[in-house]
Amino acid sequence: MAVQDEEIHLRDYLRVIGKRRGLVATFFIVTFVVVLIGTFAATPMYNGTAKVMIEKVEASNLTNRYYYPNGVDPEFYETQFQLIKSNGVARRVVAKLGLEENWEAYMGQEDEGWISMAWLQRLKSTIDSALSGEGKARVATVPGLPEVEELTRAEILARQVAAGIEVAPVKESHIVNIGFNSPNPQVSALVANTVAAAYIEEILEMKMDSTRRTLEWMSRKAEEEQSKLEKAEKTLQEYMKANDIVTLEDRVAVTPQKLSELGTQLIQAESRRKELEAMYSKITRDMEAAETVPAIGDDATMRTLRSQILQAEQKIREMSSKFGVKHPVMINAMGDLEVLTKKKEQEINRIIQTVKNDYELASIRENDLRAQMERTKNEAVNLNDKFMQYGIFKRDIETNRQLYDALLVKMKEQSITEETNPVNLWMVEKAAVPDAPSSPRKKVNLLLGLVVGLFGGIGLAFFVEYLDDSIKTPEETEVILGAPVLGVVSDYRNKEHAIETIVRDEPNSFFSEAFKSLRTAVLLSSAKQPPKLILVTSSLPGEGKTTTSVNLALSMVQSGKRVLLIDGDMRKPRIHQVLELDNSKGLSTFLAGASRSDSMQKGPLPNLVVITAGPIPPNPSELLTAERLPELLDTLRSKFDFIICDSPPLLSVTDALILSRMFDGTMVVARSHRTTFRMAAKALKSLADIQSPVLGLFINGLKLKKADYYYHAYYGAYAENQAKVEAGEARA
Repeated sequence: MAVQDEEIHLRDYLRVIGKRRGLVATFFIVTFVVVLIGTFAATPMYNGTAKVMIEKVEASNLTNRYYYPNGVDPEFYETQFQLIKSNGVARRVVAKLGLEENWEAYMGQEDEGWISMAWLQRLKSTIDSALSGEGKARVATVPGLPEVEELTRAEILARQVAAGIEVAPVKESHIVNIGFNSPNPQVSALVANTVAAAYIEEILEMKMDSTRRTLEWMSRKAEEEQSKLEKAEKTLQEYMKANDIVTLEDRVAVTPQKLSELGTQLIQAESRRKELEAMYSKITRDMEAAETVPAIGDDATMRTLRSQILQAEQKIREMSSKFGVKHPVMINAMGDLEVLTKKKEQEINRIIQTVKNDYELASIRENDLRAQMERTKNEAVNLNDKFMQYGIFKRDIETNRQLYDALLVKMKEQSITEETNPVNLWMVEKAAVPDAPSSPRKKVNLLLGLVVGLFGGIGLAFFVEYLDDSIKTPEETEVILGAPVLGVVSDYRNKEHAIETIVRDEPNSFFSEAFKSLRTAVLLSSAKQPPKLILVTSSLPGEGKTTTSVNLALSMVQSGKRVLLIDGDMRKPRIHQVLELDNSKGLSTFLAGASRSDSMQKGPLPNLVVITAGPIPPNPSELLTAERLPELLDTLRSKFDFIICDSPPLLSVTDALILSRMFDGTMVVARSHRTTFRMAAKALKSLADIQSPVLGLFINGLKLKKADYYYHAYYGAYAENQAKVEAGEARA
């Protein structure tokens, strides 16, 4: 069935929230309670913050190092932040404050509260230390590797201090806030100031160590390069004397130029030879097309002869209109044309011979240049072999000289700039003792808990609603499936009477009124006349089709109609159990030809006749396709006002589809919160595929909410009044 689009209103969202209000409230309460407990159970932490200004010093021009223009270096400040939080700075803090001996004195107030952050940090450090110890033990067992020393107390304390350091740059400035979290406000301010001082000292010491190691390495390397340079120069001098490199170098310089010139001439000669070869080949291959070759067509003599031939031909055409072919004038004109033609052929042969001679001369010149080229190449190879070792020695000298000169320049630059600090640092503001804890922020946490709990619960409600694909309300069902809903009945929980015969047992209850409303909807389902043959089915078992069939038949009988109720479910029949009838004979025996008139039984109410399913046959589908059932329905149509048939589920077997072609209309029963839209749509589509008329859907087991209380209140009062009237009549 086609799904219809409908505009979503605010009331639809409110309906979802109201429907899932229990889920929303539960999520809200759990979230808020967790935030509340976490906020008030956490140990108050104080944050002491010192302000430090960090500026990068531009590199000196002597170093020729690349630097970012205008001092913009995207990696500089992040590098400084990592240095501030490094273990090296933390070790200096531990040494300056003597935390190895006075840790308990500084952290004496850390155990207040249900959950101590310092306790959590110690637990994390203990776990990390245990894991590190296991790793060290594994590494130490590898043969050939030295044993790893255990972490000292100072190192463990340094890691704890580093974990508590916070670095936050101030936007649009060079100011950096260095903070430290501690349950003791005095300790937080003291450690923050000490971290800033330790960071400055760490930068200066790193610069001094780097400069010292650099100068030592450069001095040692310069001595090595100087020795290599002297040795290479001596080797080159000896080789030049032994091989007369001065004269050889001039010859090596001239030979490449000569090779280049010969190569150019060879290319030109080869191009000329190919051009003449192509021209000669074309002329000799097709003599008739010889005149189209530029060498023949552009010749002055050829142009004169072609002009004379054209004039002779024109003269012959003019005289042919006056004289005959044997006239002396015509004979003379024809003779002149033949002489010109022979001259043209002689001229063409002469030009062809000239092209041939040029082609042979070009081939000879090409071969000469090629031989000269080969001789020059051999000479160059011999010279290169001799000159190769000279080039090796010379490059070795140049390389050693460049390295040596570069080292000397760097050493001088380093000695000039060794006092320059790459970073300018100033303590702008020392950390003051905080008068209020920085965490937990109770108001913010509680407000966040309220917001997250409320909107998270609402979001969860909509998510659960999105996952719920079951049929819930008649309005939604009509919109999604595009089929009318004939009626609904609420979930029945009364154990005094069975729901299958509620119309007979409690005719004034609102459950009975629901089936009476279904009766009215069926009677009004067609503009011309109501359907007489009604088939009741469902998508899957357990959705209430038998209950609907029986109660619909009972409600029609109560309105004075003659009704035939047929149990068409010959696989799992139930109508004989509900109405307490004999099932030894029924529809299966009639269709099999074993019984005829005795298949019908009287029902519990007058004007109600029932045909039970009968014994379960081995081939229900084959019996339904026989001709006996359509004949039976045609015979009984005139005897009863309505014929109602209960059938198996549509998606389980094909019996309902077979029966639907024999009835005036089919009603599909769906159970609320069990039947999904996908199953209902599939069932309706199966009926539409065979063009069976569908009356609509009937929703069974609907769970009515507050919005539907008017339904309960109205019919509940009606049932109570009817009970009082009946009780009064009984007393009378």
